[in-house]
Amino acid sequence: MKAVQITQFGGPEVMQYKDVPSPTPGKGEALVQIQASGVNFTDIYSRAGVNPGPLPRVLGVEGAGTVVAVGSDVTDVKRGDLVAYCSVGGSYAEQAVVPASRLIPMPRGMDARTGAAAMLQGMTAHYLCHSTYKVQRGDKVLVHAGAGGVGLLLIQMVKQLGGYVYSTVSTEAKAKLAREAGADQVILYDQKDFAQEIKTATKGAGVQVVYDAVGKTTFDKSVSCLARRGYMVLYGQASGPVPPVDARLLGNGSLFLTRPGLGDYTATRQELEQRAGDVLKWIQSGALKLRVEHVFPLSKAAEAHRQLESRATTGKVILVPG
Repeated sequence: MKAVQITQFGGPEVMQYKDVPSPTPGKGEALVQIQASGVNFTDIYSRAGVNPGPLPRVLGVEGAGTVVAVGSDVTDVKRGDLVAYCSVGGSYAEQAVVPASRLIPMPRGMDARTGAAAMLQGMTAHYLCHSTYKVQRGDKVLVHAGAGGVGLLLIQMVKQLGGYVYSTVSTEAKAKLAREAGADQVILYDQKDFAQEIKTATKGAGVQVVYDAVGKTTFDKSVSCLARRGYMVLYGQASGPVPPVDARLLGNGSLFLTRPGLGDYTATRQELEQRAGDVLKWIQSGALKLRVEHVFPLSKAAEAHRQLESRATTGKVILVPG
């Protein structure tokens, strides 16, 4: 089968589209014929060695497709089921073996591209505003990268919960997308100091929570935007890792700092089903709108990485066989 594999860490040029052995499901596993794979910043971190792992390795942690075989002791899915999953390595491939306990059957009428676009970013947005900091009606919230895959979904979910959303983006085109998702005030960070804009808009009171996937270039100013007992939720590092933080920084306002990850918020089958079920139900009903802006053939995965890494994309980036 074809897959995108790396044998060394580095830039997109280390990604090889090549033939690799087809996998075989073992006990508790299912073999999925991949119809769409999600592209995420965590894939870039894995490729670059920020998240080191064994080599060689097939990239990708999110996919959707049809179950074509199952190993022993599998009861969650069966052959022929259309399923989606995330947080399991090896999805940049025509086939992948996945623990059956991590597979979510797709609701009737939904396709694989929707599944590959919804799982990781949808559940990330879900845990951020429903669990890490549970947004309450009237809360003021800052969402960085508001036109990205998580950002667009997070804005919509925060608005469903009754929050007031400030969002930062880099261009007017991205600002339009953030507004369409429901952002109340959008700040072009290349043109204005977002921290000063927040302080002015809130009359110095600040926001209850900052959701920040940008990292190095936004962290310090993000902290300065927080209200008393506010939450700094750092869930990514698109601009690079944040330097070590002196805990005394949090003493000015009794602030909270957390670095959450999806794995800890889908640790049990029950929690995985609940989060995925909410996201897919909302998409199916139209209450949550996905934006799948960029579809690349699997053979062009390196170009998908280049565009995502340069922040030239909006919404979700997916790969399809070919």
